[in-house]
Order: sequence, then structure tokens, then C-alpha cells
Amino acid sequence: MQYMLMFYETTSDFAARSDKQANEFWAGWRAYVDALRKSGIVQSGAGLQPPATATTLKLRNGSRKIQDGPFADAKEQLGGFFVIDAANLDQALEWAARAPCASSGGVEVRPVLPPRPAA
Repeated sequence: MQYMLMFYETTSDFAARSDKQANEFWAGWRAYVDALRKSGIVQSGAGLQPPATATTLKLRNGSRKIQDGPFADAKEQLGGFFVIDAANLDQALEWAARAPCASSGGVEVRPVLPPRPAA
């Protein structure tokens, strides 16, 4: 079954991407990504630019409402994701627990909807 692992990072996590802690920050992610890829369960994934680069769109009465920044004003923001093919939720949670941000921002694990049959 496919699961999406969504990685939530704190403001300090995002800052660590480019400050003097960057080598340590990226080393943790490189090790995690390498382990995921070597396991053969990765279907797709990517890191995301910081939340300040986001643009949120909502349709209200047929009109677009566009907002700079992320959808939610929260302490943690989505920093990246992987779609994995895991045997079950327990295996997906094991991989989520290994993510560098699991102890700071957190990881949301959610089953991916299967493709709809053609009508």
C-alpha cells in the first residue's frame, strides 16, 4: 500500500538549511533519503522551498483569492514529502520515525488513494 510521508519542519529547521548548521542538517537528511532509496520502497518525493515562497489559492464565489505564504499559520510547515510503498501502516510509521524532523516538527503519515477505475 502506498503512504505519503509529509515532513513538517519548525522555523529553526528551515533556518538550519542554510546557516552554519547546514552541513549537519543536510547530512541527517542525506542518510535518511539514502536509506529510503536503498530499501526500494520510494515511489516519489521532493523537498520544498521555505513556507515564505508559498502562494495559496482559494476560490470564493467563482473568484480567486490569492495569499502569499502557506495556507496555515502554524509553528511547523510542510518541508517535503515521500510517497512510499510499504507493507502496512506499521512499516510506514517505522520510516516516519527515522526522519530527521520526527523529533522537532513531526511527520504525518497518510494512505494514498488508489487510482479510480475508468468509467
